[in-house]
Amino acid sequence: GEAAAGTAEVRLSRRRWAVLLLFSGYSLCNAFQWIQYSSINNVFMGFYGVSAFAIDWLSMSYMLAYIPLLFPVAWLLDRKGLRLIALVGSALNALGAWVKLGSLKPHLFPVTVLGQVICSLAQVFILGMPSHIASVWFGSHEVSTACSIAVFGNQLGIAVGFLVPPVLVPNVENVEKLAYHISIMFFITAGVATALFILVVIVFKEKPLHPPSRAQALIQSRQTEEYSYVRSILRLLRNANFLLLMVTYGLNTGCFYALSTLLNRMVIHHYPGEEVNAGRIGLTIILSGMVGALISGIWLDRTKTYKWTTLVVYIMSLVGMIAYTFTLNLGHLWVVFVTAGVLGFFMTGYLPLGFEFAAELTYPESEGTSSGLLNVSAQIFGIAFTIGQGQIMDRFGTMAGNIFLCSFLFLGTVMTAFIKADLRRQRANLDNEQTVSKPRFNPGCAPATSSGRY
Repeated sequence: GEAAAGTAEVRLSRRRWAVLLLFSGYSLCNAFQWIQYSSINNVFMGFYGVSAFAIDWLSMSYMLAYIPLLFPVAWLLDRKGLRLIALVGSALNALGAWVKLGSLKPHLFPVTVLGQVICSLAQVFILGMPSHIASVWFGSHEVSTACSIAVFGNQLGIAVGFLVPPVLVPNVENVEKLAYHISIMFFITAGVATALFILVVIVFKEKPLHPPSRAQALIQSRQTEEYSYVRSILRLLRNANFLLLMVTYGLNTGCFYALSTLLNRMVIHHYPGEEVNAGRIGLTIILSGMVGALISGIWLDRTKTYKWTTLVVYIMSLVGMIAYTFTLNLGHLWVVFVTAGVLGFFMTGYLPLGFEFAAELTYPESEGTSSGLLNVSAQIFGIAFTIGQGQIMDRFGTMAGNIFLCSFLFLGTVMTAFIKADLRRQRANLDNEQTVSKPRFNPGCAPATSSGRY
């Protein structure tokens, strides 16, 4: 395998950007459907006549579905490949959007639950893919940036989910008018999701003709029968550094999920009637986080300082959460926008860092498996934090609920400091490049060199 990897031609495919942007597109659409209910929580409560907790579960269904389905989907990814995963994920996303169109009456809340559950199944085929797509399609000097862009799409979907629903679905008392506004949002979503699925069928390919990096060439040169999915998981669970990262990633991302789900309730509590601004605050969190994610990816590609970058971003996430906690109730919305932006820049910017750090710590294991385990941790903590913070907010107020999240971010910061920077993927790229570029004596010939191109 190593000999084959050393002689394989390394070349970047032009199609890689189309694949990446298409993935980001249907990931965006799926993320939008995750948060579209929570961003106007009070409107859907009134329309369907259900409790706030019931609407929260429409968001938490995404988290709940991911936990039992990760391993079957990760196995399917390793056995059947990336294209099948893309087709199933985009198809389920479109199907869920169309099912929701059958829930435009107040007594049809179970139908909208069904549509959301189908979308949550689609998310299992989407959430763990960024690092895998980046590794399969992109070179070693752009892989972190590509992963950031892939995560960028999901975060942009959440941003649109905060911005668009309050605009398309105003808080009106007339049920028929409200149903009309909701139908517009559902029709647009279904149309976009269907168009993206058709593009996936036409454009999305399994992998490029040539491996984009030496590390990927080495993975592709392994014999299929040598790979055991179960043994791969067991190796990951014996990797102490990865286990630490899995817990710390879960704590940070779980806090983000809880904050996103409950944001509308928090803002409306302190600023009644400000549904649109609540959505804009959520938008600010996500947009600043997208900038943070992109900067993080570019920084990692240039410096490879995974451990220290991750630690600094985690510390700043804690600082941002503390600032947001103690400014939310001051009565000045502009201050909340500023602190929410700082929080989002670091907390959301952390997401691609976790994926890429895991890929480094666990190479040559499948990125789909390592990122999937990170996401399982995030979903478990996300459900626990959403329920816990919601209950604390109901009994003791929003500040107590946010302090609850701050305490877990502090714990995650301390644990991150103990992760060792065992950058296996970087070593594999360096070792293979040195091996194939080392002069070999050939009588009567010039020294042989690598034929790879970046």
